[in-house]
Formats: sequence, C-alpha cells, structure tokens
Amino acid sequence: MIVLPTAYLGPKSYYHALMHGATIEQMESFEKQTFRNRCLIRDPKGEIIRLTVPVGKAEHKQLTKDIEISYQTRWQHQHWIALESAYRNTPYFDYYADYLKPHYEKQYKWLLDLNEGLAETVLWLMNNGQKGDWKISRSADWSGQTWTDKHPWQNELSILDDLFELGPETMVKDK
Repeated sequence: MIVLPTAYLGPKSYYHALMHGATIEQMESFEKQTFRNRCLIRDPKGEIIRLTVPVGKAEHKQLTKDIEISYQTRWQHQHWIALESAYRNTPYFDYYADYLKPHYEKQYKWLLDLNEGLAETVLWLMNNGQKGDWKISRSADWSGQTWTDKHPWQNELSILDDLFELGPETMVKDK
C-alpha cells in the first residue's frame, strides 16, 4: 500500500497515486516548508510562483491532522488572484474555475480537510466529471517514516498547470 503525505494541489504524479489507491497519512509529524501546505504554479511568463497556505503555529512533533489553517491574511483571495493571473488564458480555466473556486471561499479549519477537498475536486475533474473508483482515505497507522526525501515530485508544478492546459487529457494513464 502506498502512503502519501497530504499535499496542497500537488503535482500530477501525486494524483496518479491517489487514483490508484494511495492513502493520505494524517498521523505523521507536520513538517514546515513542505508541499503539505505549498504548491508551485507557473505564471504566463514561465516564472515559478509558490503559493503557501498559512497555518497556525505548529508545535514540535504536531500531527498533520491537527494543523489548523490561519486566516490572519487574505491568503485565499491572494491564491485565487494568482491562479486567475497564471491560468485565465489557458484553454480550460473557464471550464474548471467554478469547481475550484468554492474551496477559496470556504474557511476550512484543518489543512487536511482543505487538501482533501481540493484533491477530490481535482480527481473528479481529471476523470471528466465522473466519479471514479478511487476513494481518498486517511491512514491512522503511522509508521514513523518521514516523507521529505522519499518523493521526487515534491518540487514539481501543481496539477493545475496540466489541468488548465490539457483539460480532459490530464487523466493520468498507468506508466
């Protein structure tokens, strides 16, 4: 069984793993400055932009499932403006924006819930609006592993880069 950390709009390979039965680890210690609350997008000039979901002060060895999102800044508005600026001229932005925008209007308490909500929406869009046979599940059987060095995709661009550019062709096939 593949167990992955939570990811804020992770790369295509992350969603490929979720579609094929990977489980989200919720009992690991939250690591700051990781893809758990950050993603990379590309602006129209090709520059890489990092979007970060602010979280409350994480205590040493705090579990990922206990990480709260901070709303001291207007990060949701800032992220949505960045996404619009980066992708509004792509072929599929207008088709998919209405499905993603509600996640930037709702105030999720927990980072895990935001990431899971976005993941479900992205998987649904990748499957052309059809419910697939995947189920995002959370693991409560933490093995003490750390994930930072184990996933080569942590510096890849967000799935949104492919989704807005390729639309239905984003559906990931087995390699």
